[in-house]
Amino acid sequence: MSTIAKIGQLFNGASVNRRIFRAAASVTAAGILVKLVATLKEVSVAGVYGRSDAMDAFLTAALIPGLLINLISESMNQALVPTLIRVREREGHESAQRLLSNATLWMCVLLIAASAGMALTAREFFPVIASRFPAAKLDLSVRLFYALLPVVLLTGIATNCTAVLNVFEKFAWPALAPATISISIIVGVLVLNGRFGIWAMVYSTLAGALIHTAVVTRMMNAQGYRLSLRWYGMTEATREVAHQYGPVLLSGAVASSGLLVDQAMAAMLPAGSVSALVYANRFVSVVLWLLAGAVSTAVTPYFSGMIARREWTSCRRTLRTWVRLTALVSAPVAVVLIAGSHLLIRIAFQRGAFGPHDAAVVAPVLAMYAMQIPFFVSSRVFYRFLIAMRRTDLILYCGVLNLVLDIVLNLILMRWYGVAGIALATSLWTVSTFFFLWYWTARVLPREEQP
Repeated sequence: MSTIAKIGQLFNGASVNRRIFRAAASVTAAGILVKLVATLKEVSVAGVYGRSDAMDAFLTAALIPGLLINLISESMNQALVPTLIRVREREGHESAQRLLSNATLWMCVLLIAASAGMALTAREFFPVIASRFPAAKLDLSVRLFYALLPVVLLTGIATNCTAVLNVFEKFAWPALAPATISISIIVGVLVLNGRFGIWAMVYSTLAGALIHTAVVTRMMNAQGYRLSLRWYGMTEATREVAHQYGPVLLSGAVASSGLLVDQAMAAMLPAGSVSALVYANRFVSVVLWLLAGAVSTAVTPYFSGMIARREWTSCRRTLRTWVRLTALVSAPVAVVLIAGSHLLIRIAFQRGAFGPHDAAVVAPVLAMYAMQIPFFVSSRVFYRFLIAMRRTDLILYCGVLNLVLDIVLNLILMRWYGVAGIALATSLWTVSTFFFLWYWTARVLPREEQP
């Protein structure tokens, strides 16, 4: 039986699954367009900068802002969404708006404080994450990092607005909005590189983040939910979000530490290893964003609604359907990426400053990274269910386990396979994540409907 026929059988006429499928399909379609633009951006950037010291410095500088965004704003969104849906259904629009305002203000304060803290300590921690960088390259990384810090607040607000739009089943246009960042970078690199060098990447990234934030803020306002930074006091709903936010934030910190570990260990290897890791991961991150991102975005509001109504049979059916579906779709994609890694890298990057030797280094890294795809994509269904069940403690335990595995596996595998060993370590702990989340989902999910 074909994969398409198997996918058709999984739905069994279930209306919730059809709605999730439509949402995931719209996010995926929008995501494909966004990633096509992002791929053009990567090709443009690789052709201009290659695996140069300047590009290594920019990628290292951009790592911390990206981690802060994922750590603080994404964690807030995960803690906020289940409660926001419950408050909207039970208490109405105004109560939901007050909760949103409280959460947004709280998130912005944390983003600003974290950015300030990182700025004050940059000269201390950059030598740790880029230990093998020469002094001039390290100094450039720090200066680029300072210039990129406004992206943290801008993109944090944008992700918050996007999560709110998804809560109200608005998926396609918010998913298209990040294309503004890639378009800005393409234009900036091609027009400004001759005058500003690697700083053209900084200026165009800042401009793109500002445009992205303005676009999604306007979308949210059009749905009747305004961007407000007013504090309405520590309400019961706000306390609930705060209680869930702690473990998710700590889990995100642990996951971010794993990314820093990978970057730091890659910096210990021969020059260009950091760039090789990042270039290879671009392809896998596209697949994960399109598949795991789309499914996570689509299932979140529906899981939260079913749990609020205690519809455990529907939860079980939805879990079963979407784990099978994600596995059926993602496994063939992983096989294609592994088998075609050398050809794909040559076609995408081998031009300008990126030569055949660079392609030979990056291709095995891509193959190792691609092994994680089916496990990661399917595990996100379990992850979102546990978040909706407010079992964020389990997410924290999983993150700690992953960090330990990442460090141990990196130390072992990078000695055998170099930078490709770091990618393989990531894939192996992703397998562990899948089984951990599968086990605890089965334990947490009630067996019978409750009144």
